[in-house]
Amino acid sequence: MNSLSTLDCLRPGQFALVQSLHSTGGMRRRLQDIGLIENTLVECLGVSPGGDPAAYAVRGAVIALRAEDSRQVEIRPLPRREVP
Repeated sequence: MNSLSTLDCLRPGQFALVQSLHSTGGMRRRLQDIGLIENTLVECLGVSPGGDPAAYAVRGAVIALRAEDSRQVEIRPLPRREVP
């Protein structure tokens, strides 16, 4: 589970480290402003019943992202034993 993936693949209770952003312009800036920068720890808190959006814990805040935007965030999923 150490291979790279995107944030939309994270399931509730799973953790990951942000590796890079693939969005541009205003959306890239928004993702950075909410704390999604390289090596940031992210936890998936839940997914809505329809599967979109999902809630994530990022730097002490809870954010909701649509799957379309989550696919722009490249992550490295972490096994529980590696969570800081």
